[in-house]
Amino acid sequence: MCGIVGFIGNKEKKDVVLSGLKELEYRGYDSAGMAVLNDEEIRYFKAVGKLENLANKMQDESFLGFGVAIGHTRWATHGKPTEINAHPHLGEHSFVVHNGIIENYAELKDELIKEGVHFASQTDTEVIVHLFELNLKQGLDAKSAWEATIARLRGAYATLLISKTAPGVIFFAKDAAPLAIAKDSAGEIFFASSDAALIGVAKEVLYLEDKSHGFASLGEIKIYSANGEIKPAFTALPPDKSYAQKEGYRYFMEKEIYEQSSVIADALMGRIKGSEVVLEGVSDELLGEIDEIILCACGTSYHAALVAGYLFERVARVRCKIAIASEFRYSEPVLNERSLFIAISQSGETADTLEALKIAKAANLKSLAICNVDNSSMVRLADASLLTRAGIEKGVASTKAFATQIITLWLFVLRLASFKGTLRGEALEREITAIKHIPSVLNIGNELQEKIRRISKHYLHGHGFFFIGRDVFYPLALEGALKLKEISYLHAEGYPAGEMKHGPIALADERLFCVVLMPKNLLYEKVKSNAQELAARDANILAISPDEFELSDDFIRTSAQTHYMAEFFEMMMVLQIFALEVSIRLGNDVDMPRNLAKSVTVE
Repeated sequence: MCGIVGFIGNKEKKDVVLSGLKELEYRGYDSAGMAVLNDEEIRYFKAVGKLENLANKMQDESFLGFGVAIGHTRWATHGKPTEINAHPHLGEHSFVVHNGIIENYAELKDELIKEGVHFASQTDTEVIVHLFELNLKQGLDAKSAWEATIARLRGAYATLLISKTAPGVIFFAKDAAPLAIAKDSAGEIFFASSDAALIGVAKEVLYLEDKSHGFASLGEIKIYSANGEIKPAFTALPPDKSYAQKEGYRYFMEKEIYEQSSVIADALMGRIKGSEVVLEGVSDELLGEIDEIILCACGTSYHAALVAGYLFERVARVRCKIAIASEFRYSEPVLNERSLFIAISQSGETADTLEALKIAKAANLKSLAICNVDNSSMVRLADASLLTRAGIEKGVASTKAFATQIITLWLFVLRLASFKGTLRGEALEREITAIKHIPSVLNIGNELQEKIRRISKHYLHGHGFFFIGRDVFYPLALEGALKLKEISYLHAEGYPAGEMKHGPIALADERLFCVVLMPKNLLYEKVKSNAQELAARDANILAISPDEFELSDDFIRTSAQTHYMAEFFEMMMVLQIFALEVSIRLGNDVDMPRNLAKSVTVE
């Protein structure tokens, strides 16, 4: 969630910060702001809504020459999305931006109010700048005041601060929220909460570790941890921003739906050799003595975990538990040291999943991160990691990240099954043939989207949607419902098809839309029977299947396949396009749905 950009140098500060924030729009936000310190003068600007509102406010401003600047896109947590609550937050002579949650902000705020500090906003962030300035008033120099401030903070934070007391300096700190520092060839310094804002601008990057802090000025970067000063170690950044182009598609989400064939091919590359799955970083030691899998995730990643749960038990014959991370954290789970804990996250910074991983580590469980972002907190914390290789996903509603999570988990299932001897010979070869076939399954032409576009006009009203399926198609139904509600704002629920008669069927009438997943290779007759029960009660049926369902009101034909997972991925793409086309007809911003953030780094 949220986006942070900082800059020290001679370039036009407005352009650097706005361009950087533009690259972070995919994370979701509801207000934006920036502050610039030039010649010991600080000016700031804030706006509610889109980044263009901030740009319009600043269109007549110019900030050439040496200076420092910080910018932020905010997704509201404490306080409504207003200009007063937008970042940067100001003190008497300092400004701060912050991602995350300061858990003890109420305690700090009470202390500061007793010291005569006036608070303008409803946010937790504002305590940072006031605490820093109070430390200055008590006689500390700027560096010591910053260290004393950070020492008082509890929670998750990536934060930048500038102050008239230290012109030319950006103070920074990071714990449980991402923050990176980068440099260009001229030695100018950039900060960002994601390297998406740095690619094509800077040459090399340093990803800060948790509980680190410091300060930067032109030509000098000082980083400290609890153990003292850390020597900066920069790595090269990719040189171009070609990922950010829509390439003729109307939306990034649409482009990313059609990228799934190629990104799944990337996810498979080098990981299958003949009839063997080879996963770098997954050692026999990691797999040894494992008698249980615990999958933990949130949102779309949780749906990927549910799919994997079926595969672990059916294919690898290993007992599997699936946990929602926000529930796992507080459930006081009884953990078996012979369990492998798998944390799944697109960003690798999802707060609840990261904290759940820490609990598993503290209980001495082996751990594996399934993630799309190298150098993320989750990847660094886990014993091993598998990158999903989805590339940057700019649409807030996940598509290709979900697809590559499932492929990566399926690969791991096959690796584990082979290691344990539960799958060998022709059975293993059939699974490998099936997984290698998935990129071609997703190489779908425009005819399918045109068909879905035409029928989408039937689904703009009514009192809601049921998406139903069985086995792995049940979590796919959950994901289809989530995609639709995320970007269309229509009410949608996913259900196991066999559960409809246990209560939900009471809602069935001519105004209830039912999207039925009917694969030929898995429980077809059972799902067909469930669909017939709904049709008998006048529910509106959209059937997705290789075989036409005679009672359907609308029908989307999928291709004939020999493996149920091939059907799964084709139906996944159908559901994504369906959500896209309904949302477009409703006039919504598909890439940036309301109230949502791409990377959720708060509880």
